[in-house]
Amino acid sequence: MNKKKQYHLSYAKWGYIFILPFFVTYFIFSLIPLVDTVRYSFFEYYRSGIKEVGPNFIGLENYAELLKSDMIGYAGNTLILWIIGFVPQIVIALLLANWFTDVRLKIRGKQFFKIIIYLPNLIMASAFAMLFFALFSTNGPINSILMSIGLTDTPIDFMGTTFGTRSLIGLMNFLMWFGNTTIMLMAAIMGISPDIFEAAELDGCGSFRRFFSITLPLIRPILAYTLITSIIGGLQMFDVPQILTNGQGNPDRTSMTLIMFLNSHLKSRNYGMAGALSVYLFIVSGILCFFVYRMTNGSNKGASRKTRKGGHKA
Repeated sequence: MNKKKQYHLSYAKWGYIFILPFFVTYFIFSLIPLVDTVRYSFFEYYRSGIKEVGPNFIGLENYAELLKSDMIGYAGNTLILWIIGFVPQIVIALLLANWFTDVRLKIRGKQFFKIIIYLPNLIMASAFAMLFFALFSTNGPINSILMSIGLTDTPIDFMGTTFGTRSLIGLMNFLMWFGNTTIMLMAAIMGISPDIFEAAELDGCGSFRRFFSITLPLIRPILAYTLITSIIGGLQMFDVPQILTNGQGNPDRTSMTLIMFLNSHLKSRNYGMAGALSVYLFIVSGILCFFVYRMTNGSNKGASRKTRKGGHKA
């Protein structure tokens, strides 16, 4: 008998072909610049007038010089601005997400509200900052309204005080991102089985108890994702304070962020210091994200291990 030849058609190569453009693009535009950034951080490389100095290998001197500079103070500014914007964002987003997904409230027009709260996320941060700069300037409409209703006799210099400038930056970050966070948390809550909520209601579980004992623990992965992306975005905060303070971080550089400090080194063509600061930002963001991940997922792993041990004993 003649054995029939069996042909095996493999589609694996097509998968590699389709993902090849991504890896080529990543290699050219991300990986090579990343390696160059780390390499330049160990060199003295800057331009003084028309004279270009370097690149001269100096080891860790750029890193040591940054620690002696105002970098720590700018890191504190970045942390404060992030807290001002993120804490109200996560609180309001959790509240709205819980309301919109609660079938007992029977809220009408949910799709309309979703669009409205997401719209600020579509506006460019630069346009948003210019809008707030015009609204809250000494000759802007906010001051005109306050003076017309008699709340103040003279224009308020909102951007002339540390509290006012930081509050405006935090408010803008909140308005731009709370809609995106709300939509993600709504999707996470809607992924919870309705049977769990029905069983809790039959057991007499109240709204607060249901939210803290059922909803929050079950949406922990999405909360971790939101917190990690927010930390990375906070460390990269640049456009809003840059435009609102004209790149100076006024008043008294209390609104100067780490990326604005990095941009000042790039403008002066000090690539060695800029590279060292970029490495610092990379290390700090990695450490913070690792701790957030461990905090939000550590207890789940511990519980699963206990369950496995209990199963083996049984």
